[in-house]
Amino acid sequence: MENNPKKILTLCIIHQKNKVLLGMKKRGFGQGRWNGFGGKIKEGESIIDAANRELMEEIGIKVQDFQHLGVLDFSWKNKPEILQVHIFKASDFIGVPSESEEMKPEWFSVNEIPFQEMWQDDKHWLPLFLENKKFQGKFLFDDADNILDYSLDLV
Repeated sequence: MENNPKKILTLCIIHQKNKVLLGMKKRGFGQGRWNGFGGKIKEGESIIDAANRELMEEIGIKVQDFQHLGVLDFSWKNKPEILQVHIFKASDFIGVPSESEEMKPEWFSVNEIPFQEMWQDDKHWLPLFLENKKFQGKFLFDDADNILDYSLDLV
């Protein structure tokens, strides 16, 4: 029986036609990797409010219409905590994506997504995301952030 604590997080990727907006993580967890934008939910905050707050903090934009496409549970072999990440897609936003202390945004063609500089799980679920398919999954990593096991299903 799993009785591990879950930490709920948000992740939003901006997807417009044939391009996606990703951010280079400049500090903290995931540093040196391209990723979507997001983070922890603060007490009393809805998941959508958290997603918008993180977008504003990280790249200075606001989204009005989120599409909730996935839920992924991430765990590490030698850590009890599970990170449950709610994956959102947005296409329209207010503001100009700008670099912050935490993230440096950059547009990529969907054919040139830098998977080799991203978390290993992204190559598994991002194609589903780009096709607007809803999904859920679990990924287990080792101490070096390599995938040991995973499951991914359409919902």
